[in-house]
Amino acid sequence: MATGRELLEKIAADQDAEAYRHEHWQGSFDEYLDIVRQHPQVTRSAHQRMYDMVVSYGSYPIEEGRRDGLLRYRFFDDPDHNGEDAIFGLTEPLSQLVSVFRSAALKYGSERRVLLLHGPVGSSKSTIARLLKRGLERYSRKPEGALYSFGWKQDDGSVIWDPMNSEPLQLVPHDQREKFCAILNEGRNPDKDYCVEIAGDVCPLSRFYFREKLAETGGDWIKVLDSIVVRRFFLSEADRIGVGTFQPKDEKNQDSTELTGDINYRKIAEFGSESDPRAFNFDGEFNVANRGMIEFIEVLKLDVAFLYDLLGASQEHKIKPKKFAQTDIDTVILGHTNEPEYRKLQSNEFMEALRDRTVKIDVPYVTKLAYELRIYEKDYNPRRVKGKHIAPHTLEVAAIWAVLTRLEEPKHHGLTLLQKLKLYNGKSLPGFTTENVEQLRREARQEGMLGISPRYVQDKISNALVNNADATCINPFMVLNELEAGLRHHSLIQSEEVRDAYRRLISVVKDEYTDVVKNEVQRAIAADEEALSRLCGNYIDNVKAYTQREKVRNKFTGQDEQPDERLMRSIEERIDIPETRKDDFRREIMNYIGALSLDGKKFDYKTNERLHKALELKLFEDQKDTIKLTTLVSNVVDKDTQEKIDIVKSRLIRDFGYNEESASDVLQYVASIFARGDAKRE
Repeated sequence: MATGRELLEKIAADQDAEAYRHEHWQGSFDEYLDIVRQHPQVTRSAHQRMYDMVVSYGSYPIEEGRRDGLLRYRFFDDPDHNGEDAIFGLTEPLSQLVSVFRSAALKYGSERRVLLLHGPVGSSKSTIARLLKRGLERYSRKPEGALYSFGWKQDDGSVIWDPMNSEPLQLVPHDQREKFCAILNEGRNPDKDYCVEIAGDVCPLSRFYFREKLAETGGDWIKVLDSIVVRRFFLSEADRIGVGTFQPKDEKNQDSTELTGDINYRKIAEFGSESDPRAFNFDGEFNVANRGMIEFIEVLKLDVAFLYDLLGASQEHKIKPKKFAQTDIDTVILGHTNEPEYRKLQSNEFMEALRDRTVKIDVPYVTKLAYELRIYEKDYNPRRVKGKHIAPHTLEVAAIWAVLTRLEEPKHHGLTLLQKLKLYNGKSLPGFTTENVEQLRREARQEGMLGISPRYVQDKISNALVNNADATCINPFMVLNELEAGLRHHSLIQSEEVRDAYRRLISVVKDEYTDVVKNEVQRAIAADEEALSRLCGNYIDNVKAYTQREKVRNKFTGQDEQPDERLMRSIEERIDIPETRKDDFRREIMNYIGALSLDGKKFDYKTNERLHKALELKLFEDQKDTIKLTTLVSNVVDKDTQEKIDIVKSRLIRDFGYNEESASDVLQYVASIFARGDAKRE
C-alpha cells in the first residue's frame, strides 16, 4: 500500500501547472486590450453571458403533445452532473426564461427587469436558480466564458483589487469611449460580429484611486492605466465572487446594508471620514453579484425599504451605498416566490412600481406522468436504495396520484381525470387528436399551480422504505397507504373538501394499478411461446380457410372440416372485434400476411400488437383453470399446481422486474381478485 507521501506525489504528477497559470492570468492593461481585440466576448454584459452560457450546451426539439413542438435547452438537463439537478418537463416555462435572457442580451429592455419565477412550493424554482448559478461558475472557467477585472499597484508592490470586479474598460473616460470602441471594433460587422461596448463606471473605491493617480500624472489617464493590473477571475458563490444570494430574515431585522455594503468603522480612524471609500466594505449582495447574478429567495418577503434598492438595481443598473453616490452594477436579478406571496403583491398598491418592473414566469408542477416519474426514479433507484427492492409500478402509482391532484376536471363530456392524464402523457384515445389535447390544456389555466408537491411524495416513499424494514421490497400499496395516511396532517391542504378529493384519487389509482397487475399476471401465464405459436397457427389456418371459403384439415381425425368459428370468435372478442367487423378484421390479417410473403418475409404474431394481445388473453383464459391460481388464497396447493405457479412467478421476475417477494405478493393479490370474481359468479 502506498504511503501518504507517495499518494500525494502521484496526485501531484497529474497537476498541470501551466494550465493553472493560464487560468489565473495577470497582465497589464494594454495586454488586456490585445485579449479584447481577439476575443471581444470577454466584455459581455451579465445578461449576454447568461444567455451564451445556456445556449452553449445546445438544444433539441421536443413535441410535448403540441403540433409545433418546443425547443428544449440541454443545459436544464444538468449534463455536467449526470442529471443531479435536471429539470424534468417544464420545457415551456424554461423556453420563456431563455427568451427573456435573449431579449436582455440584445438589450431590448428585459435587462432592466426583475425576473420572477412564480409557482407553488416544490416546483423547481430554487433548482432553476441553482442550475443558473452553478452554470455561470463553470462557464467562467471555460476559455469562452473568461472574465477579467483589475487592481491598483501600490508602491510596496501589493495590489488593491477592485472590490466589485468591475470591467477594466470602465476606466476609459466617457469622452474617449466612442473613439476607443471604434478602434477596438475595426474590421467587425455589427450585424454579425460581437462588438465591444463600454457601459457604466467603476465602483467608488476605484474612482478614488483613479482620481489620485490622475493627479500624480498631471491628468494623463493613459499613464494612469500603466498602474493597473488586470487579472482573470472566476465566478463563485462560495467565495462570494459574481454570484450573490439574498434570503429575507425577520422583517424587524432586515438591513439594507446587506445588499449594498456598509461602513467599516474600524478604518474610519485610519482614513478620517465615513465617506472615504477605503473605509467602506463593498460586500453587500449586490456588490458581490456584479458581473454575474443575484438570487432573491422569497423576494416578495422583502421589506419595502429593500424594494427601492431592487428597483434601482433593475431599472437603472445602479445601487446606492451609504454615504456614496449611486454605483453602477451589472447583474442578472432573479427572484422566486409562491402563489400566496404573489397575491399579496397584486393587492398591495405600494408595490405597483415593482410589478411594473417584473417579468413573471410561471413555474408549475409537472403535469406529464413520464416526467413526474423521472423525478422519483432519480432518487429511488437500485444505485441509491441499497438492500431494498422497489416493486414494479411502485413509483409509477405515486407519480400518477401526484399528477392527478394537479389536474383540473375536464370539461369534455365522458372524459375522466385519469384519461386526461393519459392523454397528456402521449397516449392515444379514440376521438382525441393533438388539437383536442391542446384545447384541454388551454381550458385549464391553473393546472399545475395547485396540487401535491413532489416533496410530499418523496417523503412518503422514504417512509415506506423505512417503516417496512422487515420486507425485502416495497410495493405500490405500501406507498399509497403512506400517501393517504399523511393527508391527515398535510399542512398545505386548505380544506377538508380538498383532502377528501385527494383520498378519492387514491382509490382511482388503486383501481388503475389493479388493472395493470392483472394484465401482467395474465401475460405471464400466457407467455408460453410454444402454446402461443400453436394457437396462432390454428387461428391463421381457420382464418385462411374462412376468407378463401375452404375447409380445414383436422390433424387428429384427418377429415376436412368447416373453419372453427367458435375458436376464431373466442380470440377476436378478446380485443373487442364485433360480429359485424369480423370479416374485415380477418381480411386485414390475410392481406398483411400476403404483403409480408411478397417481400419474402414470414408472418410473426408478435409484429401485430392487437393479435398478440388477443392470443395472450385467449391462452390465459384457457390456462387459468389448469394453473388453479385461486388456490393460492387457500394456501392449499398441490405439487403440480405449485410447479406451474413457480413458472409464472419466474416469468414475472424475468420479464417484468419483480423479485421473489414482490412476485409472490402480486400473484397472491391477483389470485384474491379472481377468487372474488369466481365467488360472484357462483
